[in-house]
Amino acid sequence: MYTYNPSHHSGDGLRSSGIPEKQPYVRSTAMAPADRKVMEVEMKEKGRPAEPEEPEREQWGAKMDFMLSMLGYCVGLGNVWRFPYLCYKNGGGAFLIPYLIMLTFAGLPLFFMELALGQYASLGPVTIWRCVPLFKGIGIAMCIMSGLVCIYYNMIIAWSLYYLFASFTSMLPWRTCDNWWNTPNCVETSAVANATNKTDNYTRISSSEEYFHERVLKYTVDLGNNSTARGIQHTGTMSWELALVLLLAWIIVFACLCKGVKSSGKVVYFTATFPYIVLIILLIRGAILPGAREGIIFYIKPDFNRLKDSQVWYDAASQIFYSLGVAFGGILAMSSYNKFNNNCHRDAVFIALVNCGTSVFAGFAIFSYIGYMAHELKMPVGKVVASGSGLAFIAYPEALTLMPISPLWSILFFFMLLTLGLDTQFVMLETIVTALSDEFPTLLRQHKTWVLLAICICLYLLGLTQCTQAGIFWLEMMNWYSAGFCLIVTALIMAIGISWVYGIKRFSADIKEMIGYEPNIYFKACWMVISPALMLFIFIFSLVQYSPVVYNGIAYPDWAVTLGLLMAFFSILMIPLVGIIVVAKNKGSFTERFKKAITPDEKWGPAIMSQEQKEWKSTEGIDNPATIYDPGTMENGTDQPPLYDPRSINRYPLYDPRSLQQDPIRNGGSINDTSYSSRL
Repeated sequence: MYTYNPSHHSGDGLRSSGIPEKQPYVRSTAMAPADRKVMEVEMKEKGRPAEPEEPEREQWGAKMDFMLSMLGYCVGLGNVWRFPYLCYKNGGGAFLIPYLIMLTFAGLPLFFMELALGQYASLGPVTIWRCVPLFKGIGIAMCIMSGLVCIYYNMIIAWSLYYLFASFTSMLPWRTCDNWWNTPNCVETSAVANATNKTDNYTRISSSEEYFHERVLKYTVDLGNNSTARGIQHTGTMSWELALVLLLAWIIVFACLCKGVKSSGKVVYFTATFPYIVLIILLIRGAILPGAREGIIFYIKPDFNRLKDSQVWYDAASQIFYSLGVAFGGILAMSSYNKFNNNCHRDAVFIALVNCGTSVFAGFAIFSYIGYMAHELKMPVGKVVASGSGLAFIAYPEALTLMPISPLWSILFFFMLLTLGLDTQFVMLETIVTALSDEFPTLLRQHKTWVLLAICICLYLLGLTQCTQAGIFWLEMMNWYSAGFCLIVTALIMAIGISWVYGIKRFSADIKEMIGYEPNIYFKACWMVISPALMLFIFIFSLVQYSPVVYNGIAYPDWAVTLGLLMAFFSILMIPLVGIIVVAKNKGSFTERFKKAITPDEKWGPAIMSQEQKEWKSTEGIDNPATIYDPGTMENGTDQPPLYDPRSINRYPLYDPRSLQQDPIRNGGSINDTSYSSRL
């Protein structure tokens, strides 16, 4: 007779019991059919319906799939159109000092925290809060923010598609001012370049700006009687061209995600690497253009006096925060498909450094062309610098018109923007799908493709507001409010919840269980004190510096500002609301309810044990819910005994060979024989 020995995990128990030592135990991800049938028979005998088996959760096909997906998620449009501008605005090369400090003490620690938490439990951003049920609203807030960003982010991808298709011509359409959409105020770039006696106060409306505003967006609404208006309150008509390219953008996203991470993990081999190829090509070409040197010097020339300005530190912190994608739920979702013992510590450091390095590298490529544009227009570099959509769809396209073979460079640039945007969109949308399928696994996990399709259709319909003549104003409002200070609040509460409520010792032990060692004192100090303090600084500063949304000098009406604020507060209000519901659903006094709400749920545990918990959870309440230890399985060359669950000391009782001889299911007996568990 054999007995269960917990030392089986190290191999000692096998040697002491006389059984030949086998390979390390790898538990099957699904219950054996015979075992499943036995449990169903027992549940029927006890008058309880058998629980439906949860479909198997997918994993990354290869480690490189995960790495490229995370790089694609982190390296997005902000690395190309926001970081270079912030660097120029805040002291050039001196901006790298606060940028790296914020990366070290805020960005990297929080990125590692999310990566480790998702990998440990293999759960989405909502279900992961079984660790601290009180904070389940954090996961819901993450999904709401990701959904709102998905709506307008895919519109930017649609613009990139629009410009990409428009570039397949012998002459770029935004090069001249003799088109039907141009106004008398339009001045061609070549005319500005050839003009003389210009002053620093020289102002104009470029042909590329009019193409973006009057041809693509058509944001000037004709009110009749020779009067026009612009603003979110002037909806105008729907642009069928934008509606179609937006539909195409959603079709591309759906096609790449329809098979889950198995399909998106392969697509990113192209979409995550292609932007680097284009940036290298653009940098090499831009470096040999006249004026490129002045543009790059303007980009990196340090002004250390700017470091005294608190705005510089706020910009550095916010850029790191948004660039790494902390608190959107994407990191939790992507890491949940990792293998349990993946070295998430190494991955976090590598991805964070590559992301920041890409931002710096992209700045050299962008400012080489900005310098060339300033040289050709005979204007100071500071007069042609732009940020956001103004850089991507106005300033940079204008610079392209001044180059030989401009359509070729335009195709490369906008295809790069397309791939940069798609990678980020993949992860944000997968975050929502993962959250739903993990929260309702038996209902939705096997129908993820249909869930994805339904979400894509809903978000497309909501995005049609941005295809109207007021579309740019809707997009800017969502960009301004949907993931602003609410993102900071969510991350702050997440850091406090994990490091102080769940417990830094427990979280460190979880990480050690995965990678073999605990995080060092640097990470622990950041999680507990430094990172929350920096986020609190960002939040307070954002409130002090708050100003209502404005686009191109056009103010928004009060109802639009109110709608934006409601959008921002809607996500973070989920945190206290869901917390109250969790406490209210518990039983006992208020103290007992609250204590249970901050205690890990009984289903909480490491990913490697989750299937074990599912197998024996169905037998709770039966006379003897323990699984029998059968050394015969080892003689047949299969696995070691199931993993030990600390919640059940007597989980593996004495081995009784008679139970196998009498078992009705395993040996073809009658189902009406004595219960399998009652004979133990």
